[in-house]
Amino acid sequence: MDHQLIFLKNNGLKRVWIDNLSPAIGNYALKKIVDTEFHLEVDIYADSIDEIEAVCHYKHVEDTQWCECPVTFLENDRWCAQFPLEKLGEYVFKIRAWINDFATWKTRFLKKYSVKEDYEIEVITGLHLLEHILPTNHSLHQKIKEIAHNKDAEKLLQLLESSVLKNLISKNYHPHYVTESEEKRIVVDRKRAQFSTWYELFPRSTHPHKKLTGTLSTLIAKLPSIKAMGFDVIYLPPIHPIGTKNRKGKNNAAEAMPNDPGSPWAIGNIEGGHTAIHPQLGTVDDFKNLVHACAKLDMEIALDFALQCSPDHPYLQDHPEWFKKRPDGTLQYAENPPKKYQDIYPFHFAAAQWPQMWDEFKAIIDYWVDLGVNIFRVDNPHTKPFIFWQWLIQSIKSKNPEVLFLAEAFTRPRPMYQLAKCGFNQSYTYFSWRNTKQEITEYLEELIAPPVCYFFRPNFWPNTPDILPEYLQKGGKMAHMIRLTLAATLSSNYGIYGPVFEHYEAEPLHEGSEEYLDSEKYEIKHWQNKEDSLEQYIGLINKIRHEHTAFHNTHLLQFLNTDNDQIISFCKSSEEDDNQIMVVINLDYQYKQSAMVTIDSTTDLPQQFKIKDLLNEAVYEWHQGLCYVELDPQKNQCAHIFQVIRDE
Repeated sequence: MDHQLIFLKNNGLKRVWIDNLSPAIGNYALKKIVDTEFHLEVDIYADSIDEIEAVCHYKHVEDTQWCECPVTFLENDRWCAQFPLEKLGEYVFKIRAWINDFATWKTRFLKKYSVKEDYEIEVITGLHLLEHILPTNHSLHQKIKEIAHNKDAEKLLQLLESSVLKNLISKNYHPHYVTESEEKRIVVDRKRAQFSTWYELFPRSTHPHKKLTGTLSTLIAKLPSIKAMGFDVIYLPPIHPIGTKNRKGKNNAAEAMPNDPGSPWAIGNIEGGHTAIHPQLGTVDDFKNLVHACAKLDMEIALDFALQCSPDHPYLQDHPEWFKKRPDGTLQYAENPPKKYQDIYPFHFAAAQWPQMWDEFKAIIDYWVDLGVNIFRVDNPHTKPFIFWQWLIQSIKSKNPEVLFLAEAFTRPRPMYQLAKCGFNQSYTYFSWRNTKQEITEYLEELIAPPVCYFFRPNFWPNTPDILPEYLQKGGKMAHMIRLTLAATLSSNYGIYGPVFEHYEAEPLHEGSEEYLDSEKYEIKHWQNKEDSLEQYIGLINKIRHEHTAFHNTHLLQFLNTDNDQIISFCKSSEEDDNQIMVVINLDYQYKQSAMVTIDSTTDLPQQFKIKDLLNEAVYEWHQGLCYVELDPQKNQCAHIFQVIRDE
């Protein structure tokens, strides 16, 4: 007989059906934050009107005993439950449901007794059930026999309402033929997985003197000013030795001049590879000092994890079998036609020695975790197997659940989302290329809707060393202010490629290019304080983000209608308190724009309310209906960030 038929027949008395569990994403783990409540809903129903009882069993994977919480009926066969997520790591949960024979009898008895119809036999039936539920030799057994002898429905009603009996039933009723859902998983991360503010810089460009190379120590001197701007994650491009063979020159020139430092992403030379520090940047002790200095400021280092090698990397000498050879015997360098990267060799993940490669790559992460790194920005993960990332991230987080991974995957939507399902805690996005009101609205509504919001945490970047969008090229300082404000207020995780952005440098390599002219990827810069920089504005935006919990999540977002496509407006709400924010941004970096913003009942705002602009402390009276806004770039205005003032 077919195995499915055998299974069905063996479970023929399990009459309760469990279906449509939400949130859920198939066999992949949901993502949540520690010290929060997990809320779920589920359809539970049976083939009749018998009474159903259900519970949710949950536990941390390190625990041996299941915890239990009730599953409560909502309406129309929909039920709900919630339980606390108190530890980092992985939780599992499942729903258990069954027909409650005693509750079914009680409902039937009370209905019949209320109309005085055929209830006598129900008295006997109920007492028989109680005899089997109560512990042997309990004193209530004598009372039950007396009620049965007299068929006394009134006495039975009194007994059913007694707290003693209710407690006994809750402790001693053992269900039969229980239906169980599949176990589902939740990965519980620390708060920074959901709320973080990133600042990217090159350590070699941090020396105050033009003729000297920056180091990890000179970077430490920069930390207080970065902290003052409100950043909490310092993201470093690769800090390893840089290859000399095929080294790229200024502006990605095919040949380097003698003093050209090369691209940090061309990792490795005779001095070491992925676990070495470039000698010009410092030592392991210098790195430990950097990590410690960040921690004292409640900041942390995010390290680039790029699985690629320069032609000089020790791996090419020690493990040539890890790299792909072309028919002429030469190794295959990295390329993305028409671009060629002769200074970089990718690993060949289909090599026969792939298990050894996987172990080696995990050892790299382990090494840096031991030195205090708990965040990794992963370069181009979409060009490596999904199953590798699933294995690597689970392996690391099983011992170090505090470790976070950001996927730098500018790729198609399905691979991008699959990487998140495989375990990446955050991901780069298409934000850099979403400029119009329609583009921004449609993209955010995709990100905050189920099922994407169950597993994908966006991290918005207005720019990167590789991405200088046309909008920034043409719009100058005001365009940078607008894109920063959009990124910082729409997404709870965002970052900037810092010094360039602060100085709003935006000269492209050539017309139509998205690469920076004189890119810091290929040369050392010496950033000097600029009188008209964006430092103060960035600091104000980040201060607002930190102080207002509505910005600590991405998904509680609602767009508001405006009658001008150059004006975008939205509300954000908090998961933690009643903080509510309304944002209005002018997308036009040149001209004054005005609009009527529609406030309706879906915003959960009263008919009349006050708002305070957190950018300038101005207070306004607003109301449901149409409200007027005006923003003029010529007056250095790009946005309103309104806090809704609630009556105390």
